[in-house]
Amino acid sequence: MVAVGAVAVSATAIFADLADCQPGTASFYRCVLALPFLLPLAWREGRGTGRLGCRELLAAVAAGVLFAGDMLLWTQAIFDVGAGISTVIVNVQVIVVPLLAFAIDREPITRLFLVTVPVMALGVLLAGGVLDHGPGGAHTVRGTVEAVLAALCYSGFLFILRRSGKSTPVLPSYTVIIAASAAASWAGGLLWHGFSFIPRLAAVGWLALAAICGQVVGWLLVAYATPKLNSESASVLLLLTPIGSLVLGGLVLGQRPTALQLAGSLLILGCAALIANMRRQGESG
Repeated sequence: MVAVGAVAVSATAIFADLADCQPGTASFYRCVLALPFLLPLAWREGRGTGRLGCRELLAAVAAGVLFAGDMLLWTQAIFDVGAGISTVIVNVQVIVVPLLAFAIDREPITRLFLVTVPVMALGVLLAGGVLDHGPGGAHTVRGTVEAVLAALCYSGFLFILRRSGKSTPVLPSYTVIIAASAAASWAGGLLWHGFSFIPRLAAVGWLALAAICGQVVGWLLVAYATPKLNSESASVLLLLTPIGSLVLGGLVLGQRPTALQLAGSLLILGCAALIANMRRQGESG
């Protein structure tokens, strides 16, 4: 389910680029337009599992604020450095999330993961176009910084999502996350790059597609599946998102990856396949 969710999320970068509105506006409407789908599902699940406790509620709000930070910074990075490139850079989470799990939860890290970390880091740099002048926006350095900051927010969001999801009803918690993200996106938009309560009709259409693919289908699948996986496997599977964004960016937006970007993508996928294969062998043994 994580793989399917990651592929669905990959389309949101393209829809956000096509919407062409402020980061706060895009992030706010991505969340608000998802709530009519999520609220009935959350209410139905909540009837059987009960209300969220105070601690669960606070964790969901914290995750929502981090998710809003990710969306705000990532959306601006899409305009500055390109849809596919920004999505790849954000996915340094593949390194940060397992390290958070190790530092906070003492979740063990395999030697294989430690060996592949520099290889994956090189792959992220190559695929992100940092080492050459790939396709994308006009502010590569600024966009890269924004994407890296988004990655830190994204890593915190994923860590809280996975950690709290082991004992928390998924749909009620996830719906609180999206509602908190909407509020934080509105506040962030007012402070950074502005906010429009009434965007263009075409922009609303693209953001509705982003909400359905990302918040309703993609992240809901991720929210259900990540607590069942170890941090390494979940983070690696989520790398399907930047690869999908690179492909869609080339097909839809004409942002053709360079040879170095393709090489970086292959490095990332190779490490993902290696870690997944070693994990299966370890479990079967």
